[in-house]
Amino acid sequence: MKWLRVSFRSEMWLEAAMATGIGLGLFITAFQGLAIVGVLGTRSVLACVLTGLLLTGVQARDWLAEIRSQALGSPTTWGEKCALALVVLVAMPTLVTPLAPPIAWDELMYHLPYARQVAQDGHAGIYEWLRYPWFPYNYDLLYAAALTVYDDVFTHLLHALAGWLSVWMIYRLGTQYANRYVACLAAAIWLKQGDYGTAYIDMGVTLFILSAFIALWWWREADAKEGASWLVLAAFLLGIAAGSKYQALIFLPLASVVVLRRERRLRIWALMLACFALPCIYWYVRNAIQTGDPFNPLGGRIFGFTNWNLADYRAQIADVHANAQLPSSWFWAVLIVPFSPMWRNSAAVRAAVVFCGYALFVWTLTSRYPRYLITAYPLLALVAAIGWYQLIVWAVTAVRSKLPRPVFVSDLSVLRGRQAIVALIMFLSVVSILSSVRKSALVSATPGSREAVLRERVPGYEVMTWLRENPSGPLYQVGLDNAIYFAPDRVWGDGFGPWRHGDFLTLPVIDMARKLRAQNFGAIVINTVVHPDIDTQPNFDLYFSLLYQKAGVRAYRILEVAP
Repeated sequence: MKWLRVSFRSEMWLEAAMATGIGLGLFITAFQGLAIVGVLGTRSVLACVLTGLLLTGVQARDWLAEIRSQALGSPTTWGEKCALALVVLVAMPTLVTPLAPPIAWDELMYHLPYARQVAQDGHAGIYEWLRYPWFPYNYDLLYAAALTVYDDVFTHLLHALAGWLSVWMIYRLGTQYANRYVACLAAAIWLKQGDYGTAYIDMGVTLFILSAFIALWWWREADAKEGASWLVLAAFLLGIAAGSKYQALIFLPLASVVVLRRERRLRIWALMLACFALPCIYWYVRNAIQTGDPFNPLGGRIFGFTNWNLADYRAQIADVHANAQLPSSWFWAVLIVPFSPMWRNSAAVRAAVVFCGYALFVWTLTSRYPRYLITAYPLLALVAAIGWYQLIVWAVTAVRSKLPRPVFVSDLSVLRGRQAIVALIMFLSVVSILSSVRKSALVSATPGSREAVLRERVPGYEVMTWLRENPSGPLYQVGLDNAIYFAPDRVWGDGFGPWRHGDFLTLPVIDMARKLRAQNFGAIVINTVVHPDIDTQPNFDLYFSLLYQKAGVRAYRILEVAP
């Protein structure tokens, strides 16, 4: 930030979080470069970390001096102190859940399998046996780097780090543009809605989208000379997000319109485009060259299908729509905000409402799938907290005055409203403490306790582990998408793609065995709880020989079949 000559603002602590997010983006960009040339490994990862530590040491004295010169802004009243203390209690589960072993579906299906392969190969390869072999994998490169030096629990901490940073950002924004009660409630809501116990990428994308729009807001408040630097950072952060998940692209039109209203110099736009492309262009150009679809597989209807077909695409969209839900009720208070004095008095609040409105509109139009909205959760939490605050003040005022309509006045009403906010956060803290107790049972301090958790929570874990230790050739799986990480390094079989179940399992037993052998598969593993009618077919044992079974999951050797 100093290199870009971005002057420190009055909100030093928010800038510290921004700087950390930018640092994560720089590490991702470095790891991407190392993976492209095939040298991502323990030594190169540690060299990057050492470089970061050295640069930290060079500027540590000046940075500490900056910190001492600006107070943190501690709570001044008992109500504010209570609210902040309760937020800490709400945060307790987020400190516990990342310490559990990986048991969530998508992290076991493709996030961690991809990261493990990159860590083993040192190269950002295309692993066609995964459901999304051409996905943009920026944030997963952090997991690959983590696996070169430590274990899969560390990947959870990297995902949680993005959540913790964005919570801190929302808290500081709340204190700056609203008040500490709103800030605490916003932080509590976002803490409650976040996903801290997985190696997913959604909170990483959320961090970079939030940071980018904070940078755009600071650009709006900056002078012309400094503003270009904030645009550069915003573009870079959006590029990191777009290189982590396709859904991040939906925010480009909003960002472009915001910038175009004030900045039309071609030189600045070219610089922004270059900074945006730097961390993400590799994925899209690679996809376009190799498959003709830069957004593979989501752009198949426009650019043509490769590994997926139209039926796969429609099935994926249908699955997303089948899981559509309304946003969490905690966010519904955003509808109140346009009637709040904070809306009238703060351009920042109005800008946040515009962001949330845009995100909700696009999300409703495209998917209504809850996890696809998570990139907007932090600002939704902040805006909703303003709405809850105003709603409570109205309610207290109406009760006190016995009037049917809300009134904005009365210091006593505001005081009672703040007490109600503290009570609301207290409710969240009680729920969170109970959640911490439950989730702490998953934390595994020993290899034995880890094994026990995985046996209980991951269907087929024991069979997959046995197959990993006793390989029988290329493996085809059925009904065990959420156990791929524990299988041998490569395991084929999916609902979509060239090894889709529909192309194998609907065949007569002899033809299924013949087709599997023709594609060089040596074994098949079946979750018979999900698919009970595969190995019970007549003559199945003539073409498949049982290798190992446990808890309803069975592994079979595929026998030779005469032509």
